[in-house]
Amino acid sequence: MVNPDIQGRVYPPTAPYLVGREKVREFARAVLSSSPLHLDPEAARAAGYADVVAPPTFAVVVQEATLAQLLADDEAGVDFTRVVHGDQRFSYSRPIVAGDELTATLTIAAVKQLGGHSMVTASSDVVDAEGAHVVTAISTLVVRGEEAA
Repeated sequence: MVNPDIQGRVYPPTAPYLVGREKVREFARAVLSSSPLHLDPEAARAAGYADVVAPPTFAVVVQEATLAQLLADDEAGVDFTRVVHGDQRFSYSRPIVAGDELTATLTIAAVKQLGGHSMVTASSDVVDAEGAHVVTAISTLVVRGEEAA
């Protein structure tokens, strides 16, 4: 069972993640986006962006480093072999663009017990190199309880 005392815990900011043009293009293809904004720098510039624009769900790439902190925290008691992704939400101030250098900070927003399972809601605030908010990625992880013998 997940330690409920981790609710409210704030982890240190992650190392900066430099968003690469090819990573954005690869991600766009993986999610079957054909938008020229995600693939063509000239189209993105014509739309007012400095480079290709990441699809909205790209934020999970940056968020992953914060969730790794949670999973590595022995005090948290999260058994990754029992984790099921329950929910994902994003709240953007602006799109992620190739060339951004992003840092994320994880806060454990809630820990709930439900029917022998734990639900952990984790909020990752992502900022750019100037410290301006880009996106908040909120995940709910369900940590399945042990099966009855």
